[in-house]
Amino acid sequence: MKYQKVQKQLDEREKLRKFRELDDAFAQALRQLEDPNSDFDIPTGPPVRSLADLEADDQVAAEKVQAQRFAERLKALLNEYDQSERDVSELISTLLAYGLWEHEQIPAPHVDALAVAIHS
Repeated sequence: MKYQKVQKQLDEREKLRKFRELDDAFAQALRQLEDPNSDFDIPTGPPVRSLADLEADDQVAAEKVQAQRFAERLKALLNEYDQSERDVSELISTLLAYGLWEHEQIPAPHVDALAVAIHS
Protein backbone atom coordinates (compact mmCIF):
# COMPACT_ATOMS: atom_id res chain seq x y z
CA MET A 1 0.00 0.00 0.00
CA LYS A 2 2.76 2.43 0.84
CA TYR A 3 4.40 1.83 -2.51
CA GLN A 4 1.24 2.80 -4.37
CA LYS A 5 0.86 5.96 -2.27
CA VAL A 6 4.43 7.08 -2.97
CA GLN A 7 3.99 6.36 -6.67
CA LYS A 8 0.76 8.38 -6.69
CA GLN A 9 2.49 11.38 -5.07
CA LEU A 10 5.29 11.22 -7.63
CA ASP A 11 2.78 11.18 -10.47
CA GLU A 12 1.03 14.25 -9.05
CA ARG A 13 4.36 16.06 -8.64
CA GLU A 14 5.32 15.16 -12.21
CA LYS A 15 1.99 16.48 -13.47
CA LEU A 16 2.47 19.73 -11.55
CA ARG A 17 6.01 20.10 -12.89
CA LYS A 18 4.84 19.56 -16.48
CA PHE A 19 2.00 22.01 -15.96
CA ARG A 20 4.40 24.67 -14.65
CA GLU A 21 6.71 24.12 -17.64
CA LEU A 22 3.79 24.49 -19.99
CA ASP A 23 2.54 27.56 -18.15
CA ASP A 24 6.00 29.14 -18.29
CA ALA A 25 6.34 28.42 -22.01
CA PHE A 26 2.90 29.89 -22.66
CA ALA A 27 3.69 33.02 -20.63
CA GLN A 28 6.97 33.46 -22.53
CA ALA A 29 5.17 33.11 -25.88
CA LEU A 30 2.63 35.75 -24.82
CA ARG A 31 5.44 38.13 -23.83
CA GLN A 32 7.09 37.63 -27.21
CA LEU A 33 3.83 38.35 -28.99
CA GLU A 34 3.33 41.57 -27.04
CA ASP A 35 6.89 42.77 -27.68
CA PRO A 36 6.85 44.96 -30.84
CA ASN A 37 10.60 44.43 -31.39
CA SER A 38 10.33 40.67 -31.23
CA ASP A 39 11.57 38.63 -34.18
CA PHE A 40 9.21 35.88 -33.15
CA ASP A 41 7.93 34.22 -36.31
CA ILE A 42 4.21 33.66 -35.90
CA PRO A 43 2.73 31.06 -38.21
CA THR A 44 -0.41 32.39 -39.81
CA GLY A 45 -3.08 30.94 -41.99
CA PRO A 46 -4.15 32.11 -45.40
CA PRO A 47 -4.78 35.84 -45.81
CA VAL A 48 -8.13 37.04 -44.59
CA ARG A 49 -10.45 37.95 -47.44
CA SER A 50 -13.09 40.61 -47.27
CA LEU A 51 -16.75 39.73 -47.11
CA ALA A 52 -17.29 41.50 -50.44
CA ASP A 53 -14.64 39.27 -52.09
CA LEU A 54 -16.23 36.14 -50.63
CA GLU A 55 -19.69 37.23 -51.80
CA ALA A 56 -18.31 38.01 -55.28
CA ASP A 57 -16.76 34.54 -55.46
CA ASP A 58 -20.06 33.00 -54.35
CA GLN A 59 -21.91 34.98 -57.02
CA VAL A 60 -19.46 33.89 -59.73
CA ALA A 61 -19.81 30.28 -58.62
CA ALA A 62 -23.61 30.55 -58.61
CA GLU A 63 -23.56 32.07 -62.11
CA LYS A 64 -21.37 29.22 -63.36
CA VAL A 65 -23.77 26.65 -61.92
CA GLN A 66 -26.72 28.52 -63.41
CA ALA A 67 -25.03 28.66 -66.84
CA GLN A 68 -24.20 24.97 -66.67
CA ARG A 69 -27.80 24.09 -65.78
CA PHE A 70 -29.04 26.30 -68.59
CA ALA A 71 -26.72 24.61 -71.09
CA GLU A 72 -27.89 21.18 -69.93
CA ARG A 73 -31.52 22.25 -70.19
CA LEU A 74 -30.92 23.73 -73.65
CA LYS A 75 -29.35 20.46 -74.84
CA ALA A 76 -32.22 18.47 -73.33
CA LEU A 77 -34.74 20.67 -75.15
CA LEU A 78 -32.82 20.30 -78.40
CA ASN A 79 -33.00 16.53 -78.01
CA GLU A 80 -36.64 16.55 -76.91
CA TYR A 81 -37.78 18.64 -79.87
CA ASP A 82 -35.36 16.96 -82.27
CA GLN A 83 -33.66 20.23 -83.19
CA SER A 84 -30.06 20.61 -84.15
CA GLU A 85 -27.78 23.21 -82.65
CA ARG A 86 -27.52 24.67 -86.14
CA ASP A 87 -31.29 25.18 -86.34
CA VAL A 88 -31.30 26.92 -82.97
CA SER A 89 -28.31 28.99 -84.02
CA GLU A 90 -30.16 30.16 -87.15
CA LEU A 91 -33.27 30.98 -85.13
CA ILE A 92 -31.33 33.02 -82.57
CA SER A 93 -29.33 34.79 -85.28
CA THR A 94 -32.55 35.66 -87.13
CA LEU A 95 -34.24 36.96 -83.99
CA LEU A 96 -31.21 39.08 -83.16
CA ALA A 97 -30.82 40.33 -86.75
CA TYR A 98 -34.43 41.53 -87.00
CA GLY A 99 -34.37 43.08 -83.54
CA LEU A 100 -37.04 40.75 -82.23
CA TRP A 101 -34.73 39.62 -79.47
CA GLU A 102 -32.02 41.82 -78.08
CA HIS A 103 -28.74 40.53 -76.75
CA GLU A 104 -29.30 42.54 -73.54
CA GLN A 105 -32.38 40.43 -72.80
CA ILE A 106 -30.25 37.34 -72.42
CA PRO A 107 -29.22 36.84 -68.77
CA ALA A 108 -25.45 37.06 -68.45
CA PRO A 109 -24.90 33.45 -67.26
CA HIS A 110 -26.75 32.15 -70.35
CA VAL A 111 -24.76 34.06 -72.94
CA ASP A 112 -21.98 31.45 -73.04
CA ALA A 113 -24.42 28.58 -73.52
CA LEU A 114 -26.18 30.44 -76.32
CA ALA A 115 -22.88 31.40 -77.90
CA VAL A 116 -22.02 27.72 -78.09
CA ALA A 117 -25.35 27.08 -79.81
CA ILE A 118 -24.88 30.02 -82.20
CA HIS A 119 -21.32 29.19 -83.19
CA SER A 120 -21.72 25.45 -83.50
